[in-house]
Amino acid sequence: MSNDYQIEMSAIAGGILVEKLDQADLEADRGNRLREVATNNKRLMADAFMTVRKEAGMNRKDFSEWLGIPYRTMQDWERGVSQVPEYVLRLIAYKVMMEKERGNL
Repeated sequence: MSNDYQIEMSAIAGGILVEKLDQADLEADRGNRLREVATNNKRLMADAFMTVRKEAGMNRKDFSEWLGIPYRTMQDWERGVSQVPEYVLRLIAYKVMMEKERGNL
């Protein structure tokens, strides 16, 4: 991870990650600080998405095919070019957790 936080699958699937992002938004100052928070949030979501993919044990190509999400979209999410929607991240994390639990991953 590139920051001081530890991302866990259960936290992602349970929405705890998003609660932390919302709290950071509430504490942010206006102007430059808001841009900084937005950048940090995007990076946090990118790191969380990579954590989920790695937990699945797949490379980007296999993961995108397994989920039916375009490769380029996932690449942009992981690079922080665009931000994965929070509900999509939670659904993917839940799917990975359930498939691992069932022994399918």
